Amino acid sequence: MNRLRRFYPVAAFFAGFVWDALTIGQRVRPIDFWRLAAFLVGAAVLALWLARREAREQEPPAVTGGALGRLGGLVWQAPYLLLQFFYGGIFSALFILYFKSSGHLGTWLMAAFLGGLLVANEFAGERYGRRFTLTWTLFALNAILLFNFVLPHAVGSLNPLWFYVSTGAGVFLADLLHRLAPGRPGRIAPAWGLAALLLVAWNLDMVAPVPLVKRELAVGSDFVQEGGHYAMRVEVAPDWQFWRDQAATVHVPEGERLYGVSAVFAPLGVTAALEHRWEVKESTGAWRLVYRGRFQSSGGRERGFRGYSWVLNPQPGDWRCIVATQDGRTISVLSFKVERGSPAPDQAVVKEF
Repeated sequence: MNRLRRFYPVAAFFAGFVWDALTIGQRVRPIDFWRLAAFLVGAAVLALWLARREAREQEPPAVTGGALGRLGGLVWQAPYLLLQFFYGGIFSALFILYFKSSGHLGTWLMAAFLGGLLVANEFAGERYGRRFTLTWTLFALNAILLFNFVLPHAVGSLNPLWFYVSTGAGVFLADLLHRLAPGRPGRIAPAWGLAALLLVAWNLDMVAPVPLVKRELAVGSDFVQEGGHYAMRVEVAPDWQFWRDQAATVHVPEGERLYGVSAVFAPLGVTAALEHRWEVKESTGAWRLVYRGRFQSSGGRERGFRGYSWVLNPQPGDWRCIVATQDGRTISVLSFKVERGSPAPDQAVVKEF
């Protein structure tokens, strides 16, 4: 049994992750928000309970070999295990949601940070009761990231103001819990420092523009729009480049257009001002903006709200097409190389969006 206990955290991690992937991995439903809110409330109640037990200087029950002794030990451990469960449930869901909304290196790093916390939480155990500074800091992080996701969804707007409001609301809630906790164990200052770091990460475009999720992004030729039908000819990637949706090199005849089509999912009722940015890499290595096409999106379509743009006669070289919010939040980036000529017929397919 002692050997098997080493694998309990790993089993709990994979079980929780698979459950969240199956339940919220495909779409975001209001019931998911209510479930995560219940976890946050449960974590708040447990944190206050553990602080009360700390203030009363209660000691764990004596270890005995009988069933009664084991039951007493389980009752003593229960608040730690439940707090670990609530934090893990929130981290697991947020990791999936933020990973699905990540579209470039900075936001992937933030998602990886959440994934690291998810794994670390499985090994935290009683530390949440002994180190209350950790408890308040992680509660603040959970509340901030959850509010960052829920508030834009609730008000139907991706205005940057809501990020600041939700960040402030999360850390204020953690501060309020700390003030209400008997004896005020631990320090709340790290929670405020964490909120400040998240604001810095937001301004560095390292926080995913939740609740937006990229569904499609491609460049190609022969774009057709007929009513609700969008189609474009796209060059396919070699079989060994299984991670690419299209070829890394795009062929454009002299004087022709290169089109870009994106599909970005947003929940029903959420509107967002989006844009396509076409950039070319100069000989100095710097990226130069060639064209910016702006459009308004509305949520609700399962395959995402579609937008398109084009550049005329793009010069050969390295290019990238960026889908972003008009206030600068990057949703996805597609990098490719432009060469003169026409794609071989057997290397291009018609893609619908």
